[in-house]
Amino acid sequence: MASYLRTKGHDVEREQIRGVYERLGLRSLAPGPHTSKPHPEHQIYPYLLRGTAIERPDHVWSTDITYIRLQRGFVYRVAIIDWYSRYVLDWDLSISLEADFCIDTLARVLEKSVCSIFNTDQGAQFTSKKFTALLIAHGIRISMDGKGRALDNVFVERLWRSVKYECVYRREWENIKDVRQGLKDYFKFYNHDRPHQGLKHDRTPALVYYEKKIITV
Repeated sequence: MASYLRTKGHDVEREQIRGVYERLGLRSLAPGPHTSKPHPEHQIYPYLLRGTAIERPDHVWSTDITYIRLQRGFVYRVAIIDWYSRYVLDWDLSISLEADFCIDTLARVLEKSVCSIFNTDQGAQFTSKKFTALLIAHGIRISMDGKGRALDNVFVERLWRSVKYECVYRREWENIKDVRQGLKDYFKFYNHDRPHQGLKHDRTPALVYYEKKIITV
């Protein structure tokens, strides 16, 4: 925009335009931070879910990272979801893309239950030795999306769409504390109160997850 205005005879700099955009609440439509950068030295596992019938809770879990734009900067969120019920098992936030917050979230979930297959993308957080070692130690088979195949992790992608349009895009986020409380309220609603169209009779994820687990046990 600064370059365009200079062609029209206005002597402006990029910082001036950026300041005007911030005051007006305008943002670029360009994508935000890339959250799934692979690490060339990390092991990549094959995708195991093509044609797999998901018949019970804790059969397949998956996870992903996305970001929320703050008034200044970004905060990153991770969530772990049960494929059968769409139940969000746990989630967390971080101001960096280091693997620690993903590993801590996984460890908390594994204290309560285990799954048969865990699916992720090929991002460095999920291919890290600490993350995969935690899965292997619990006897969980590791599955990873094919490169450039976002639909391999379709239920997490649908979760992020719901979170964005029903929570994130509805307000301005000032800081990580603000985001944490907002997501805490939303995921409680998503799990326990929001009927899910992808579940039989539009039941809630929590109802399907715990009802089926009780019957199985």
